[in-house]
Amino acid sequence: MWNKEELVFLGCDSDYRDAEIVLFGAPFDSTTSFRPGARFGPSAIRRESDGLETYSPYLDKDLSERKIYDGGDLVLPMGDPAAAIALIRNAEEKAILDGKIPFMVGGEHLVTLGAVEAAAKHCPELMLLHFDAHTDLRDEYLGVRLSHASVIRRCQEILGNGRIFQFGIRSGERSEFEWAAAGHTALHKFDLKGLDETVAALKGKKCYLTVDLDVLDPSVFPGTGTPEPGGVSFTDLMEALHLATEELSLVGCDVVELAPELDHTGASTAVACKIIREMLLNMHS
Repeated sequence: MWNKEELVFLGCDSDYRDAEIVLFGAPFDSTTSFRPGARFGPSAIRRESDGLETYSPYLDKDLSERKIYDGGDLVLPMGDPAAAIALIRNAEEKAILDGKIPFMVGGEHLVTLGAVEAAAKHCPELMLLHFDAHTDLRDEYLGVRLSHASVIRRCQEILGNGRIFQFGIRSGERSEFEWAAAGHTALHKFDLKGLDETVAALKGKKCYLTVDLDVLDPSVFPGTGTPEPGGVSFTDLMEALHLATEELSLVGCDVVELAPELDHTGASTAVACKIIREMLLNMHS
């Protein structure tokens, strides 16, 4: 199943059998509605991670102290979202059944659906914590139900009401905000206020964490398909993820929507690498 490559993310070279965490890429962006390129995110993140230290001075932890296996990128059919989701679901389920935490690197946000399907199968009371600029709550986009614009709506159909918590949201149709406000999701607009209370309420419950990097302001992270001004700072997001990964019992997580070719400075890829490092260092089951 794993397509292990010679190049791994920042020293994540443990054997699969010994690993606590399984990192893998989902290079898929077939439903991207504005600027494509997220399929190149996983390979760019591996390549550019070489410029980052394994040690985090924020956490006083080092990746050399963690057992992490980088399984490479899944081979996904670009023109078939349903088939890609199924392959992702199978990879996630294998890691879960083997007692490991799957950490997926996208790719567009639709890839999260396959991961949530797998996690919910094995954790019926699963909770979803979602960082994003966009609601992703459309029932369909241009007549298509499997879209990055509808991924959290599809997740809600699996999980039900009261189990999805969204932060940083600042873009979407009025109907999406109204649908969330009707009790379908707990949607926090614009920033990360209220996260402390949410994390406290979720403590002890099985959670999936999905991070769309466009939650960051484009001044920090321009390399994404649909940038939205008014986002959070790098420090605010990092501290929020430190809190979430420290306090929550995670059955899986993902980081998505880096489109590296849209930022030729490489700064966006560096941001993605550092966010992933901080999450890997702190997360636990």
